[in-house]
Amino acid sequence: MSKNPTVERNFQAKLIKELRSKYPEDIIFKNDAIQGIPDILILHGDTWASLECKRSANAPHRPNQDYYVDKMNDMAFSRFIYPENKEEVLRELEQSFEARGNARVSGC
Repeated sequence: MSKNPTVERNFQAKLIKELRSKYPEDIIFKNDAIQGIPDILILHGDTWASLECKRSANAPHRPNQDYYVDKMNDMAFSRFIYPENKEEVLRELEQSFEARGNARVSGC
């Protein structure tokens, strides 16, 4: 597969627009290109999530991306997201936000 940064950039832009529509009260950042740090940060109430956009399921990972996605997932929620898994990841994101919201309500 040829490397086409436009495909990833377009996917990322549409995803950010969708996230801002779905979570209008949240703060959603498109991170600058810091090696390994996920592309998108979502501040949701007193929790957060990060997403690393890829143009496809088989797109290569750059150095440190796996490390930071795994580390941030241990802290809150973090995933690689691409067109083939977008709906699944967005479902998991919603479940994560709901679970953390329920934990706040129950005093955990």
